[in-house]
Amino acid sequence: MLGGLTKRLTDIVSGLRGRKITEEVIKETSREIRRALLEADASLPVVKDFEKRVREAALGVEVIEGVDAGQMFTKIVQDELTDLMGPVDHEIAWKKSGATVILMSGLQGSGKTTTCGKLARYFRERKKKRPMLVAADLQRPAAIEQLKVLGRQLDVPVFHQEGLTPPQVCEAALGAAREQKCDVIILDTAGRLHVDDQLMGELKQIADKTKPDETFFVCDAMTGQDAVRSAEAFSKSLELSGVILTKLDGDARGGAALSVKAITGKPVKFVGVGEKLDRLDEFHPDRMASRILGMGDVVGLVDRAQQVIDEKEQAEMQEKLLEANFTLQDFLSQLRQIKKMGSLKDLLAHIPGLGGQVDQMDIQGDELVIVESIIQSMTAKERQRPEIINTSRRRRIAAGAGRPLEAVNDLLKQFKQMQGMMQGFKKQSGLFGKLKGMRDMKQGMDQMQDPAGGGVPGMPGLPGMPGGVPGEMPQIPGLGGGPGAPGKAKAGPSKEERRKKRKQERQRRKKSRRR
Repeated sequence: MLGGLTKRLTDIVSGLRGRKITEEVIKETSREIRRALLEADASLPVVKDFEKRVREAALGVEVIEGVDAGQMFTKIVQDELTDLMGPVDHEIAWKKSGATVILMSGLQGSGKTTTCGKLARYFRERKKKRPMLVAADLQRPAAIEQLKVLGRQLDVPVFHQEGLTPPQVCEAALGAAREQKCDVIILDTAGRLHVDDQLMGELKQIADKTKPDETFFVCDAMTGQDAVRSAEAFSKSLELSGVILTKLDGDARGGAALSVKAITGKPVKFVGVGEKLDRLDEFHPDRMASRILGMGDVVGLVDRAQQVIDEKEQAEMQEKLLEANFTLQDFLSQLRQIKKMGSLKDLLAHIPGLGGQVDQMDIQGDELVIVESIIQSMTAKERQRPEIINTSRRRRIAAGAGRPLEAVNDLLKQFKQMQGMMQGFKKQSGLFGKLKGMRDMKQGMDQMQDPAGGGVPGMPGLPGMPGGVPGEMPQIPGLGGGPGAPGKAKAGPSKEERRKKRKQERQRRKKSRRR
């Protein structure tokens, strides 16, 4: 997400390290920031205003001893980005009595129908509401069926009545919601390939008949300035209360996220960061600014972890780690919980210092799936006692998972190393002994990583995640230096050396049989 902009801005700021703030440095840097924002497809008036405010803030900043230009510019740009995209406003104007009506508007292909499903899930899971979806998009083929499928997946009622116009469908949904005791009504309206009078007229009729409490414009972040222009046109015809940015996990250059609030004057309420129905996040300008500058978003990562991770199960896992009873089956369940939080690439983008480097890492997106497939190819007994896995079993597991034998060997080797470190920690007694054990575990984890720095550094600790080292998430196999992780694996024999070794082993067996 926004990888290109993040890299440009971090490169600009890193070039200022060790330099002092002068008028020439400010002028040169603000010009580079303007180019970076324009390349991200941000609106020209917004960029000019942003550059002016950054320059004024930099000229008026008090020079602090020991703080270089790079650090000061980072703080200035972060504050101005937060102000540009802010304020934080993802609250809903709930009705005190009756159902709250939310009208969804936007162009065709912006992701309105999927976002309706995401909102329904968000309201039910996070706000404890009873939502109803209303299929009022009669223009796009299969739009009604798509909404019904989403409703079945979420176990949420979907209302539609044949033979009625979209405004009539929405009006009839109000009565149906009262009968079914639903307290939130989400209206999925039709879109067009471009803004036209017919579309706006239909939306105005729906708004007149339903009196929506919230009117959201669903905006495709990948379309850049086009999305901002569409939002501006909709805001002139409808009383928009907020914007939802979709597809922000794709190749979005960031222009829409930076410009839409400044152009429309309406806050960004939510952002869609994936195709799945749980991939809808509340929009926090300060967190987005941190991610754009490559400073990560640990708070966002913690929030996501709290939503998907079972605290009771994690407490049991932590106990198993401390008692050195952690098995491959336990690791598999941990892996599945991490997968619920999003892709490995997305999770790494939340880590401070990695935001601008994720696109340069050798991450295919299936690293977690690779490790999961290997463990799933093992029997229940092998997962509980990996020491019984001999060469023939390893070949069977590799064939079952469709992975090379080396991947299985790496996973088992690093899991064995981790078990050894946990055993060493368990043997330590007393407070100082445990502290020493933690230090030894950390040193062991560092050694498991590629000495050349190919592995991913320790991820900050997440609530409920088992952790032997304070402030770090354990570098379990397959993540950060383990098999399947981005970057290089630990240095080992080359392919040619392994081939020679196998040949020597075959010759030795032949000689032993002759005897």
